[in-house]
Amino acid sequence: MTEVGERPLRDPSLSRSLTLFRAFMREQSDPDRCYSLLARDAVAQVARHMDLRGRIVLDVGGGPGHFTEEFRRRGAHAYLFEPDPRELRARGRPPEGAVVADGYLLPVPDDVADVCFSSNVLEHVADPQTFLSEMVRVTRPGGLIYVSFTNWLSPWGGHETAPWHYLGAVRARARYRRRTGRAAKHTVGENLFPLHIGPTLRYVRTREDVRIVSARSRYWPFLPGAITRIPGLREIATWNLLLILRTGQAPASEARS
Repeated sequence: MTEVGERPLRDPSLSRSLTLFRAFMREQSDPDRCYSLLARDAVAQVARHMDLRGRIVLDVGGGPGHFTEEFRRRGAHAYLFEPDPRELRARGRPPEGAVVADGYLLPVPDDVADVCFSSNVLEHVADPQTFLSEMVRVTRPGGLIYVSFTNWLSPWGGHETAPWHYLGAVRARARYRRRTGRAAKHTVGENLFPLHIGPTLRYVRTREDVRIVSARSRYWPFLPGAITRIPGLREIATWNLLLILRTGQAPASEARS
């Protein structure tokens, strides 16, 4: 069961997906509610695979700290690493212990984290393989890595310019400016990069230091793991890929989703 808001919702389920989608559509007007719901849902997904009480969690690129706070509420020792000071202060004072740091080079030793967590960051980095390698480096053997991203060919791949990114990033940005009177927040090649599911899964599978626990659509309400197995279709229909990885060797009886 995944706790979302004030009532538990089954993951996956249509009611959960609709709840999160409605919150997402109000992101601009009520960002706290949107990201608090998303944090509760994501942390509950991690908790299906590990008891979080007393665990060390690194939240990489976690913005103002919604995910960090939810991990702490669950009893974890969570630490936030965010490269943009403006994002850290988006809600006022950042969470205690937050650090301005780049996900390419985290200021922590090897094998320090029980969980390394990153939500919707990977599409914003120019070198996702190096970013993922750093997440592996800081996670202890047997630990978990949670990473999700919006793939480029999904309906939301262009972020605020979607779905017009299907006609090209430059055209989509121009349309956004005409419609809103302001420049889009994201520029392809600067802070948004076309990232695809197939190459990402192939890269992860070539690594001998991690294995996939779950590869699924983060929000899809029905059989979320099935759609990611269909080349081509997955690039559009997945919308947002969620990967949960286990570092090193894990028991064969480990639960999968």
